[in-house]
Amino acid sequence: MVTTAAYAPSFVSSRRAITVIRARRAVGRTLITIARSIAIFVPVFLLATFVTFTLRAVSGLSPARIQLGEEATPAAVHRIESTWGLNRPFLAQYWTWFDNVLHGNLGRSWSSGVPVSQLIGDGLTVSLSVVTLSLVIGVVFGFGFGTLAALRRTTWIDRSITAVLTVFSVMPPFVVGIVLVEVFAVGLRWFPSGGFVPFGAGAAPWLSHLLLPALALSFDTVAIVARQLRAGLIGAYQENYVTGALVRGLGPRRIFFRHVLRNGAGPALTVLGLQFPALIGGSVVTEWIFGLQGFGRFANDAAQAGDVPSVQGVLVVSIVLVVTFNLIVNVVLGKVTPAAQRGV
Repeated sequence: MVTTAAYAPSFVSSRRAITVIRARRAVGRTLITIARSIAIFVPVFLLATFVTFTLRAVSGLSPARIQLGEEATPAAVHRIESTWGLNRPFLAQYWTWFDNVLHGNLGRSWSSGVPVSQLIGDGLTVSLSVVTLSLVIGVVFGFGFGTLAALRRTTWIDRSITAVLTVFSVMPPFVVGIVLVEVFAVGLRWFPSGGFVPFGAGAAPWLSHLLLPALALSFDTVAIVARQLRAGLIGAYQENYVTGALVRGLGPRRIFFRHVLRNGAGPALTVLGLQFPALIGGSVVTEWIFGLQGFGRFANDAAQAGDVPSVQGVLVVSIVLVVTFNLIVNVVLGKVTPAAQRGV
């Protein structure tokens, strides 16, 4: 007579083999996602950098005009442009600049002579802190509102949340920022009205200076994520696998977290990839309101000053940031949502 214990080693081996196969498939899907992102990034990066580099040639901007003013003599202009290597052929200039970019050298600012990478790094420390906190707020409250609206659809809770999200979506960040400053900084004195404190100075001061500008930027993200999640969850509840789970006797909580949320969160996660560049762009006005010397404000100042190397550096860093963030979103999307995994 064969006992059950005789089958134990075979069963364990089969489980291990299945686990290894699943792990390999997961790694394969992740690598395919990364390869696709790189395949999109390379041509976009080359085209965008080339078009941006033509700004100086088309606009006639010159470091001599910034340093010497409009009354600079042709000889002085030629001398300064020769110092910056602008008297060389256009393609030779582009190749030198592009090679430097690949080695992490974004050139020097025409206005101050400071390395552009240093200026951008200082601004990114501020802007990424605000944008990251804004995304966290948007995801937390967006998922909370979206889930509650989907679970209580067609009720007064659903209608109330929809009304609140509509108000959130039409309020510009600079209006929200001004209101937040007036109420919480000037009126109640709960938070500072502006400025930035590094994280090294303490988590509490760092967070207190970031919370208001992050809230001002997060309203639109909350509204978009909540709407997309609500629609995705309602659609997932109507799928056949939910009916099958109910027939098998699974509880509502397990059905929601194991099946509905995983399949319905796809649209909400996808829209985050679009929100990141929008938050970077929207940070320009917010940084002015709260007195932050961030990446957005640096980009605006460089463009107004005609500082071409700084503008080019801003574009390069922006492309890298957006592509990197979208890659992270795509990887998370493939891990979380089974439908996304099947599409790979």
